[in-house]
Amino acid sequence: MSNVPVENGPVVIVGAGQAGFSVAAKLRDLGHIGRITLVGAEAHPPYQRPPLSKAYLLGELTEERLHLRPPAFYGQKAIELRLATEVETIDRARHEVRLSDGSDLSYSHLVLATGSRPRQLPAEQGGELGGVYCLRSIADIRKMAAEFTAGRRVVIVGGGYIGLEAAAVSAKLGLEVTLIESAPRILQRVASTHTASFFRSLHQSKGVDILEGVGLDRLAGRDRKVTHAILADGRSLAADFVIVGIGILPNVELALRAGLEAGNGIEVDAQCRTADPAILAAGDCASFPWKGRRIRLESVGNAVEQGEAAARTIMGQTHEYHAEPWFWSDQFDCKLQIAGLGADHDAAIIRQMSDTSLSVWYYRNDELLAVDAINHPGSYMVGKRLIAQGKSPDRRAVSDPSFELKSLLA
Repeated sequence: MSNVPVENGPVVIVGAGQAGFSVAAKLRDLGHIGRITLVGAEAHPPYQRPPLSKAYLLGELTEERLHLRPPAFYGQKAIELRLATEVETIDRARHEVRLSDGSDLSYSHLVLATGSRPRQLPAEQGGELGGVYCLRSIADIRKMAAEFTAGRRVVIVGGGYIGLEAAAVSAKLGLEVTLIESAPRILQRVASTHTASFFRSLHQSKGVDILEGVGLDRLAGRDRKVTHAILADGRSLAADFVIVGIGILPNVELALRAGLEAGNGIEVDAQCRTADPAILAAGDCASFPWKGRRIRLESVGNAVEQGEAAARTIMGQTHEYHAEPWFWSDQFDCKLQIAGLGADHDAAIIRQMSDTSLSVWYYRNDELLAVDAINHPGSYMVGKRLIAQGKSPDRRAVSDPSFELKSLLA
């Protein structure tokens, strides 16, 4: 390895999701000629996760169409896939990783793209009962597919995007759907009251029963199969099955065992490097500096862009990763697009175009932080560009539906 320029030395990428794939593909685009090994715990080549809770669950998308690239791509790009395999240990001194099959791989650079996993209900709350599911992988969908029969009763725990998307699919398939959210309202952490109100009304109009401000006490069952959800206020909801969507946890255990810093994510600098310059991290698992604080983003956009930034760092390109957060959610016939992070806003300005088309503009003082656009891609595109450019339009202009948003980009 000592005779090989470090930027073309062997690269091992732990995690074959969107971030890991993006690192590998970008390295080849940048001219990396060394060995690239992509290690994934699942048996599937890299695939899209967002459609799992939407088109794939509905049966509108085949497994092959989930794949980020056809299988031949990896051979053409000389990217070695080690699937159904996990990295068990990292030997930082020897620049080696030990795999679950007992083999070792050496690296000049190691990228941790270990992703995240769903928060599970603990066993004492009935999390180990049969008929209790999470939505994170192809295997998860396969396990629950037979449950989606019209007329059956599903209880969904959690009123974030995953829970609401699962509720929309379930309602479309003719199930009786009850969603419970322990916070005072759905989308409590991620959207304004106006956005939450829109989606609450949408779901209720489609027959989804939404219970807010009440938590789950436990799941009850018979013969180790869930039959009821017992709420904190004592109510009992009959359930043929349960979907749990209460957030995710970054997979940081491998990094911790290797002695790297990891709190809410594996800590990296603005060039995606951990405290060990030979080890980088990207995607859901990575915590990075952003506007004077440290954040972790759970989105396809961040996985792609940070993965590509890690590849540039490996190739010796000096730059800093400046995240431009964006997200989306499809529910029934509505598309929500989000640019920026609005958690610290002190004002939310509503731009109402019609009963089914609006945008919410989040400000802190006079600074535009984020935009939620519901069935209005123009507001999303303009808002995204304004935030990237550090521009904050006048609130009164934004609230006027007759005002031409594109003029703000002139």
